[in-house]
Amino acid sequence: MAPPVVTECPKKLIISIWLLISLRINPQSLGPVFVSLLYMTVFSPGETSEITFGEKVFAKLTQFLKRNNFTSLFILVDENSLKNCMPELIARVPKLLEAEVIELESGERNKNIEVCTQVWKALGELGADRSSLFINLGGGVITDLGGFIASTFKRGITFVNIPTTLLAQVDASVGGKTGIDLGALKNEIGVFANPAELFIYTGFLKTLPKRELSSGLAEVLKHGLVADAEYWSQCIGMDLLDVDELEEIIHKSIQLKSAIVAMDPMESGERKKLNFGHTIGHAIEGLFLEREEQTMLHGEAIAIGMICESWISMKQTGLPEEQHEEITRNICRYFPLQSLSPVDDHRIVELMRHDKKNEKGEIRMVLLKTIGACYTGKSVSPALVISSLDYYRSLA
Repeated sequence: MAPPVVTECPKKLIISIWLLISLRINPQSLGPVFVSLLYMTVFSPGETSEITFGEKVFAKLTQFLKRNNFTSLFILVDENSLKNCMPELIARVPKLLEAEVIELESGERNKNIEVCTQVWKALGELGADRSSLFINLGGGVITDLGGFIASTFKRGITFVNIPTTLLAQVDASVGGKTGIDLGALKNEIGVFANPAELFIYTGFLKTLPKRELSSGLAEVLKHGLVADAEYWSQCIGMDLLDVDELEEIIHKSIQLKSAIVAMDPMESGERKKLNFGHTIGHAIEGLFLEREEQTMLHGEAIAIGMICESWISMKQTGLPEEQHEEITRNICRYFPLQSLSPVDDHRIVELMRHDKKNEKGEIRMVLLKTIGACYTGKSVSPALVISSLDYYRSLA
C-alpha cells in the first residue's frame, strides 16, 4: 500500500537558536519562517538534535545510518507502533531489517524501573555496546522511557526518536527530557538527554484513533496559552483533528518549545512555563495510574489541569474572566468532561506535593497573566486547588 502523502516544504534551513539569542534576536519573531522548515536544530548544553520533517525523514534516516558506523541497531516499540508504523519504516529504510526489535506493552503503567531493567538486560543479552544505536518508535511513553534507557545503558548510547503520536511529535520527544514514573509520581526519575536526531513524519498520525490524536492537542493548546496568543487564536480557529491541517501546527509548536528550551535547557527558569496545566494534571494522571481499572491519557489529564489552573489564574493572578471562559470552552471542544470524585481531592493534593516545581513545602505552579503570557513558581494553597476541582465538576 502506498504511504500517506505529506506535503513537503521546498527549503532546507538549519537555524542555531543559540546564535539568534547571542545576537539578541527573539526566535519567536521568526515565526513565519519556521512554517516552511524541513529541518530545525534544537540546542542543549553540549549537544544538539536536528529535527527532520515530512517525507524527507526516510532518506535522512537512511543517510544517518550510512554515515555512522553503528555496531548494532535496536528499535523500541509498543504493539501499536509495531503494527501501524514499523512496516512502512522498514519498507522505506531497508537497513532497519538488521535491527533487533524490542516490544513493550503500551500505556503509562509500563513507564517504570521494572520495564527499564528488562530492556537493559535484553540489550546486554543481545550484545549492545557503546557504539550501538537505539531507536524509539512510538508515542510519549516510548520516547520518555526509551530515551532514559539509552542515556543510562553503559552510561549512554546514541538514540534517535521517531515519534508516532501527536503528543510525542509536538512535546514529549522534543527538549531532551527523558524519564520514568515512580509509582503514581509522574516522571520522578530521569535525565536530560537529547536524541542524536529527531524524525517527524505526520503520516503516522493517520494511524491513530481519535482519542489518541485528541490527547496531543493539550500540549498544542498549552504552547499558545503560555507563549503566543496569536498561535492560540490560530489553533482555536481551525479543526485540530484534521491530520492534513496539522503539519503547520506541529512546526509552530516545536518552534515555540524549542525557543523556550534553548533559553533554559535545564528548566531553571523560563522553561518552567511549559508546565502549565501539569501540576494538577500530573496529579490527576497519577491518581488514575493507581486505579488499574481506569485509564486516563496524559493529554486528557493535562486538559483538566489547564482548565483548573486557568481558573486559579483568574482568581489569583488576574487572568481576565472572559479569557478563562474562552480557554475552558475551547479545551472542552476536544476533551469530554471526566468524572472526578470530591473524595479524591485530598489525594490529588497529596500527589501535587511531590511536584518537581515545589519549593519550601509549598505547591508551586504556572499561572496565566493573560493568554500568551504567564508567571512561573506561584504558590497556590491546597484550598484553592480543591476549589478549582469543584469548578471543573460544575461544568458537567
